[in-house]
Amino acid sequence: MTSFFRMLVECFRFLAKPIFIEKVIMNSKERRQRILKQINHAGAVRPEQLAEQYQVSVQTIRSDLRTLGDKGLLIRRHGVVAPFPGRENVDFEQRQIRNAQGKARIAQRCLSLLAEHQSLLLGTGTTVEHLAAVLYQVSGLRIMTNNLHAARHLCHHPSCELLIAGGLVRKRDQDVVGGDSIEFFNRFNAEIGIVSVGCMDKLGHLYDYNTDEVMAREALLRNSRHHILLIDSSKFNSEGVCRAGHISDFHSVISDEALHSSLRSQLSAKQVDVLVG
Repeated sequence: MTSFFRMLVECFRFLAKPIFIEKVIMNSKERRQRILKQINHAGAVRPEQLAEQYQVSVQTIRSDLRTLGDKGLLIRRHGVVAPFPGRENVDFEQRQIRNAQGKARIAQRCLSLLAEHQSLLLGTGTTVEHLAAVLYQVSGLRIMTNNLHAARHLCHHPSCELLIAGGLVRKRDQDVVGGDSIEFFNRFNAEIGIVSVGCMDKLGHLYDYNTDEVMAREALLRNSRHHILLIDSSKFNSEGVCRAGHISDFHSVISDEALHSSLRSQLSAKQVDVLVG
């Protein structure tokens, strides 16, 4: 009787042991990165398909897609999500909506590095345009730029001196690049040069889509003493046609999201000031 009772007890203990089923729990950031990579590779997909694939609710997937859409990383339309075009032929107006909130935060953070009565060289791009829109908060600036979108905002600045590059205008982007901009920037000896780039790979190499943009940026940086890079998170982990230096080439880097820890270590070793907006 005692043996039988002991056997029952052992059986009960065995049956009472929790059975662990291995399950990969994916956080929202990782899931969004995988969704974005999948959409960019395979094209348009329905939210319901993604919900089934990632074993989460449709509501959760819609939240992921809304976050990615607000950053301009994909397009939501007609019940599907599709890749946001990111090539050379994307118009300036299209790029303006890519991560507009992040670019606005970068612009505000950049203001903390500026002082009254400084001389600035401003490069091309939508992130620089966001900065130009808030520079009215700093008085007495002397600003030189080849970015006509930035110049449009700066025309309303109550107390800045504004000089604009002349020459051949790229109508699609409304800026002046190449030889005309190089000669323009070579005339100055500015305190601060502020630029953005087309994209950045995982190792921190910077890229743009044509050599004219790269040459104009190089001239701007040669003729300024403190170099500031504005780079929003939609530019992370991608490559362009033309290599345009490395993120560690700058004195200050400002982004809307934290950089990867390996890049932060490199920048810290080189005493690069890293700011997150």
